[in-house]
Amino acid sequence: MEFNMSIFSRARDIFAANMGDLLDRAEDPSKMIRMIIMEMEETLVEVRAGAARVIADQKELRRHVGKLTALEDNWTDKAELALSKDREDLAKAALQEKQKATDARERLEGEIARLGETLGIAEKDISKLQTKLTEARTRQSAIQSRIDTAKGRVRAFEAYAGERVKDALSRFDVLEREADHAEGQADALNLGGQPKSLDEEIAELKSSDKVDAALEALKAKLNKGL
Repeated sequence: MEFNMSIFSRARDIFAANMGDLLDRAEDPSKMIRMIIMEMEETLVEVRAGAARVIADQKELRRHVGKLTALEDNWTDKAELALSKDREDLAKAALQEKQKATDARERLEGEIARLGETLGIAEKDISKLQTKLTEARTRQSAIQSRIDTAKGRVRAFEAYAGERVKDALSRFDVLEREADHAEGQADALNLGGQPKSLDEEIAELKSSDKVDAALEALKAKLNKGL
């Protein structure tokens, strides 16, 4: 009985605890809420086991009460038989035995009543524990969701603004400057044109002679028309 009551007292300690305050003071709320849930689950199992033992104790005591009630009836019958035979001394002795059975039965019935009160407390504690456990699991889910979202934001930030990305972009800038420099060197080589070869100069002279001949022919044609 003392063991059962200690379990129920432990359950009420959990009810009295302010989960919000515990989480606010915790360095790691996620870890704290996992510990709270484990404590509640363990306590719930123990309270249910304690309640089961109380129910078993009640059943056993009721069986004893039934036996004592039958014993009372038996001694009553014996007392009546003794009186019918004018044996008042035996009737009185039978009634004394009946009284012993009655006293024992009443004590057991009192114990059954106390167990009933304990069981009622256990039922209420189980209901409250289940409610608290649901609340804790809901808080755990919400906190884990916030943690996952925050981690996702960190990964996203690292993807577009982290040091590794900045380092990579700075390397692109270096490569672009190298490309600009190479293109500038190529453009500089073409300034003023490349020196002409001998064949190119002779070909230009031939082309110039043809142009001059065509020009003279055009002038002659125009003069004839005047």
